[in-house]
Amino acid sequence: MAETRNLFAAIPAAPAGEQFDVLFSAPNLRIERIVSAAHATPPGEWYDQDWAEWVLVVQGSAALLFEGEGAARMLGPGDFVHIPPHARHRVEWTDPAQTTLWLAVHFR
Repeated sequence: MAETRNLFAAIPAAPAGEQFDVLFSAPNLRIERIVSAAHATPPGEWYDQDWAEWVLVVQGSAALLFEGEGAARMLGPGDFVHIPPHARHRVEWTDPAQTTLWLAVHFR
């Protein structure tokens, strides 16, 4: 039987770093809830994934920088972006005043 859950359930007030919760997975697909509190990718580090990712900011705000772009993209509630495989990117910051909640869809 299908399970009913809530995206906003059990959100930690201030996770250490980021918290990743897999909401659903199937072959070549993973949907995650990401909870961030004043998080940033460590200096000099980049995400470089073998899979595509579609990410939506549900609450809070963040700045996402892609390698080769001159400025970070500011994201707020409702903003989403598609990240192709091997598009090097980093989180410059997430909102220090409130928890940032992301919905991420990873696929091949």
